[in-house]
Amino acid sequence: MKKWENLPEKFQNDSVKPYYETLRKKTASLVLKRVFDIIIGLILTIIALPFMLIIAVWIKCDSKGKVFFRQRRVTTYGRVFYIFKFRTMVSNAEKLGTQVTVQNDSRVTKAGKFLRKCRLDELPQLFNVLKGDMSFVGTRPEVERYVDRYTNEMLATLLMPAGITSLASIQFKDEEKLLDGAKNPDDIYVNEVLPQKMQYNLEYISKFNFFYDIKIMFMTFFAVLK
Repeated sequence: MKKWENLPEKFQNDSVKPYYETLRKKTASLVLKRVFDIIIGLILTIIALPFMLIIAVWIKCDSKGKVFFRQRRVTTYGRVFYIFKFRTMVSNAEKLGTQVTVQNDSRVTKAGKFLRKCRLDELPQLFNVLKGDMSFVGTRPEVERYVDRYTNEMLATLLMPAGITSLASIQFKDEEKLLDGAKNPDDIYVNEVLPQKMQYNLEYISKFNFFYDIKIMFMTFFAVLK
């Protein structure tokens, strides 16, 4: 971890300090976390490549547009990176609606509906993990416009790399239903859903250790099976 005085200025506040001190004492777990990400990331990427090729062909046959979807997200210390996903919506979906996806969103393709349900759309994030932009477990990376609305305490969630899965992802796996029927899903997400998710994200930071990550990965596996 960076020294406290080397953190971005906005991170150096009294609300972030307790979380920082908690993580600073867990250097061994942080190192194990990165080693795990690299080794397991390489293994899973090799195993997943044939399936990713099949999914890529399916997406191209199902709708016009690129196979992959790239979007600017925020990770450790507020650094911006491009997250990779399989495209699950029609081309230019962001210009046709909100940043968040609602239930029965007309922008979602037939292939995309299945991929999102099984979370297979997130397979390309293995490349983000290998690059170091993400980890298998962390807090789900948000877009910049939402991060700009973070409170001082919420910034603590950016002390660690963004994750493919998280406590919040498990608890809000049916997030789209919460936004169903809302006149302005973006506002509902920022003012109601995001603060709730952040409570789980902050809980994760407080309880973090390597074996807790393993537990969350198993919890995610069983949540997807359901």
